[in-house]
Amino acid sequence: MKVVAAMSGGVDSAVAAARAHEAGHEVTGIHLALSRNPKSYRTGARGCCTIEDSNDARRAADVIGIPFYVWDLSDRFHTDVVEDFMDTYAAGQTPNPCLRCNEKIKFAAVLERALALGFDAVATGHYAQLVDGADGLELHRAVDAGKDQSYVLGVLDEHQLRHSLFPLGDTPKPQVREEAAARGLLVADKPDSHDICFVADGDNAGWLKEKLAERYDDAPFLRPGRIVDESTGETLGEHQGTYGYTIGQRKGLRLGRPAEDGRPRYVLDIEPVSNTVTVGPRERLAVTRIHANAPRWCGAPLPAGGAPVEVTVQLRAHGAEHRAVCTVGEDGTVVVIDLLDPASGIAPGQAAVLYAGTRVIGSATITATERAAG
Repeated sequence: MKVVAAMSGGVDSAVAAARAHEAGHEVTGIHLALSRNPKSYRTGARGCCTIEDSNDARRAADVIGIPFYVWDLSDRFHTDVVEDFMDTYAAGQTPNPCLRCNEKIKFAAVLERALALGFDAVATGHYAQLVDGADGLELHRAVDAGKDQSYVLGVLDEHQLRHSLFPLGDTPKPQVREEAAARGLLVADKPDSHDICFVADGDNAGWLKEKLAERYDDAPFLRPGRIVDESTGETLGEHQGTYGYTIGQRKGLRLGRPAEDGRPRYVLDIEPVSNTVTVGPRERLAVTRIHANAPRWCGAPLPAGGAPVEVTVQLRAHGAEHRAVCTVGEDGTVVVIDLLDPASGIAPGQAAVLYAGTRVIGSATITATERAAG
């Protein structure tokens, strides 16, 4: 096959490209230029698309012996990922930009271009596995549970999976590093990325304050507002803009007065229109029902209007699985997830990824939650 290897500049994508090449595929390495202004990339950062990363990717391609190109997807990235990130926070929700990047950039824009150029598949360094199942190709968790990235791939549909390669899914991360060293790849000991790549200094709140002010002018959620106690309705403090908060947050509340019961308070709700942050005790974070929309299925969808289906659901990129029952609405656009194991701090905007054992069924974007009674 003719394969495009998306090379971020890290150890995982370098080894994935090397394995694809060694397997006999005709591999071309590509690095994605995602910033409109290269000077905004950080020096010495731990994101996934800095100038250093581009250089590391090129050196790895040279060692492997494959052609290498840089693809400029900065406009698409800004529209589909950066602006989505800003709009989601402005709406009082919590986005996952890495998941959105996989959906819109790496497995939509990149795959579209690759297929148009005559390539057959895109290979990445994600930790996940593709398995030939009875009903077609299935996406499964990686062998290395600590590195499993199936959650952020839960947005991929059957067409995208058919044109994807995940060469690392059967290998623990320490062995990948050992293999990189044995292959002479200088990124063998490079730290894993963890920052949001388009936030120049890692200060998400500061970045949002600046960018949202440019995008929304004098919107209510950019102004100071009240922090209100859920049970009493009392004003406990003042926030500097609802965009700076997320459900479940405790640090940084800076309450001017303690709650009546003296217990710590956590963010329970964010309302950008009224510019109010509502707080309450920890137990009020427990969620038993999730409403979500825009489901994307990794294969055959769950039946619309059908009977409830027992699943497990993961609600954060590195979060625990929760036993649940999922029901898809009559028109197929709405999903209701009843959690048999309550979850805490779940925010609208996050993704709910559904599993049957290790297999990914699909994902949906959380729109609302219901808390446990009491």
